[in-house]
Amino acid sequence: MSLLVVDGDSPVPPFEQLRAQVVAAVEAGELAPGERLPPVRRLAGDLGIAPGTVARAYKELEQDGVVETRGRGGTVIAAGTSAEAEAVAAASAYADRVRRLGLDGERALALVRAALAGG
Repeated sequence: MSLLVVDGDSPVPPFEQLRAQVVAAVEAGELAPGERLPPVRRLAGDLGIAPGTVARAYKELEQDGVVETRGRGGTVIAAGTSAEAEAVAAASAYADRVRRLGLDGERALALVRAALAGG
């Protein structure tokens, strides 16, 4: 899968780079529901990173409802709603920005709660 890359010079951890790229590709329609992602070991080899890094990205994507793991069927893009995919992408972008700003996670969540409450 040539669409995924890891920037070794980035302050963003490699697993997070992969996770954010898959979310962005789903949102952009570059990855469609049911489309299979490369196996963990193959993608890790292609990118020159540890298999555990890819596995962590896939696990977090599954927890976010972006992908589904189907045993021998591999990891595929989930058939979630576009609103969910957009919310996941927005949350990912916000989390990336908060990290770059050096804000504490609790403060970041408080800001989201205030924004959702209209304040």
